[in-house]
Amino acid sequence: MGLVAYVSLPTNSNTLPPPPRENSVSEYLLSSTDDPRLDPYRDLKRTNRTRGSRHFIAEGIRVVERLLASDFEVQSVVVDEAHRRRFPEDLGERTDVFVLPSKLANELVGYRFHAGVLGCGERPAERRLVDWIETLTSHRLLVCCPRITDPENIGTIIRLCAGFGVDGLLVGTQSTDPFSRRSIRVSMGHAFSLPIQESSNLMVDLLQLRQDFDYEIVAVEVTDTAETLKDYRPGPRSVLLFGNESDGLSRELIDFSDRATMIPMHGQVDSLNVAISAAIVMHHVTSVLDL
Repeated sequence: MGLVAYVSLPTNSNTLPPPPRENSVSEYLLSSTDDPRLDPYRDLKRTNRTRGSRHFIAEGIRVVERLLASDFEVQSVVVDEAHRRRFPEDLGERTDVFVLPSKLANELVGYRFHAGVLGCGERPAERRLVDWIETLTSHRLLVCCPRITDPENIGTIIRLCAGFGVDGLLVGTQSTDPFSRRSIRVSMGHAFSLPIQESSNLMVDLLQLRQDFDYEIVAVEVTDTAETLKDYRPGPRSVLLFGNESDGLSRELIDFSDRATMIPMHGQVDSLNVAISAAIVMHHVTSVLDL
């Protein structure tokens, strides 16, 4: 059992609870938001921990539960005292836990803290593409998002990849951060189980996937040579490219791809939301591959 220290401080006190002993974790009942260990959670309505930060924020009971069950390092958890009973009593054995009254929790995060719990995790360390590929348990299907700018779309695509058994997600730096608070929330925490690789040079990585790992690069885009989805049959290893919400895939990526497939549309409808398109395409491809 970890060290459990319930420490109550006056709201205006500058006295902080002692840090946990080495190799130990603690639970603190706080009456002040002055503790610097709360800094990652401060004023989240106005700020967000994005790619430039070492950490990310997970929000909501189910999402934080999945973070705690994952292999990610968890720095701490902040819980509204009204929600503390929804977690195991030994939560403090996994990470430091800070319990706050609702009023202070709202003050800390900068909005009504209806989710009741936040977790602060450490981002994955940067790694080479080859090292990421070696961590995958299968190598049949990857999804690539070169420039998806809506965090809700990225979060939904992460959840779809996890749900349809996609092996991993490759994200270009022009895409929104897959570990932003909003993306993680929409993914329902499946960002912690899906292998995600952020690429600083997407064209180089796609070329390596083709040349060194025998992946076929497939553009999901309306082109003159695109196969209709019902006729498309994936090869042994495929990377599906999904384009930007407004502009689709760049001409460079379309020309680079080995094949293209598209969802035929009727009437005046020329396209679907990228997350909806991804769901349709992933369902077809994973059904063909029997994933």
